[in-house]
Amino acid sequence: MIFENTSKFYGAVTKFFHWLTAALILTLIPLGIIANRWAHQIKASEGAPDPELIQNTAFLFSLHKTLGVMVFFVALMRILWAISQPKPGLLHGDRRVESWLAETVHYLLYASLVAVPLAGWLHHAASTGFAPIWWPFGQSLPFVPKSESLSHTAASLHIIFERVLVISLALHIAGALKHHFVDRDSTLLRMLPGTPAVPIVTPGHSKTIPIITAGIAYIAAMFVGAWLGMFQFNAAAQTAALEAVETDWTVQSGTIAIDITQFGSQVSGEFKDWTAAITFDPEVRNGPAGDVVVTIAIPSLTLGSVTDQAMGADFFDADTFPTATFTAQLNALDGAYVAAGILTIKGQSLPLDFDFDLQLDGDIATVMATTDLNRLDYSVGASMPDESSLAFGVDVTINLTATQSAN
Repeated sequence: MIFENTSKFYGAVTKFFHWLTAALILTLIPLGIIANRWAHQIKASEGAPDPELIQNTAFLFSLHKTLGVMVFFVALMRILWAISQPKPGLLHGDRRVESWLAETVHYLLYASLVAVPLAGWLHHAASTGFAPIWWPFGQSLPFVPKSESLSHTAASLHIIFERVLVISLALHIAGALKHHFVDRDSTLLRMLPGTPAVPIVTPGHSKTIPIITAGIAYIAAMFVGAWLGMFQFNAAAQTAALEAVETDWTVQSGTIAIDITQFGSQVSGEFKDWTAAITFDPEVRNGPAGDVVVTIAIPSLTLGSVTDQAMGADFFDADTFPTATFTAQLNALDGAYVAAGILTIKGQSLPLDFDFDLQLDGDIATVMATTDLNRLDYSVGASMPDESSLAFGVDVTINLTATQSAN
């Protein structure tokens, strides 16, 4: 068995990388197609989506991503090995156009085997939620922030590069079959086990022109993607602005964030649009010190890749219940503070009390608080009555800075 390449034959290592890559790619393509079709079915469902469909879709996406990361590293090893090895000569080097096209396709394939999984990996790292990678690494990448626009761009590149990969793969397979059944030469046999009879080969390969051609093809593919509008990012639809509220303390900045756990992975989100009507007397040390009414625009929630799902009828049902409210009395107890009130989500009103930290600096107040909710208490995700897909607990974090209005 020949392990390294020669001027006529591919070695066993090259053949191993070739067929391992082929098996992975031919597995990944249908996985991605099926998972995306199921994801569209979930988004298009009018009622509560089928929990089993959600779980199966997440499984396929996780499998697709996990194998995709494997392809990335296999491709790097394959390229490094190819660089270290002589490349067997062409069997029909005198066919200049055919040889140029074949070499161009080879470079397109090499580039795609790195670019496609890398773009998908960037998309995963920049987004939050749904279908984790199963490797003990890779959920995030260095210098890659959580960003919806970056995630969208990476996803668009993943689709464009995948199209280049599919076309290149089809041309590569067509060329191999043409050599085997039309030319009846040993081109395909050289990549199979054994050492077939090989006639005189043409030494040397043109590298510069096929590399340039492959680069032009990739640039053209991205221009086509841009022309089709694939890079256009539409931020989450803006909800109708909530009505202004009369308040003694005006919120200058703040966040209402939530963390959920889906398929064992934490997904973070934030409500972008909310108002708070606050009355508060900082002189009160014990007893009722004020009250607050918070109104939250549910459609303003961003929750990574599961934002659309969260708006659905089985979850927040944003079309029917566009707002949530929290009405509470603010109680002071020797420097400690408690908000004791009623939280209404999706028409369900339940008591909710939580401590909050208050820092006062003149007429500026800084508030920090955390609390936890059970989604089933508010009929959120009722079709998922266990935690195998979506955990019951929802962590809520509140941070705000408010200034006291002049009397």
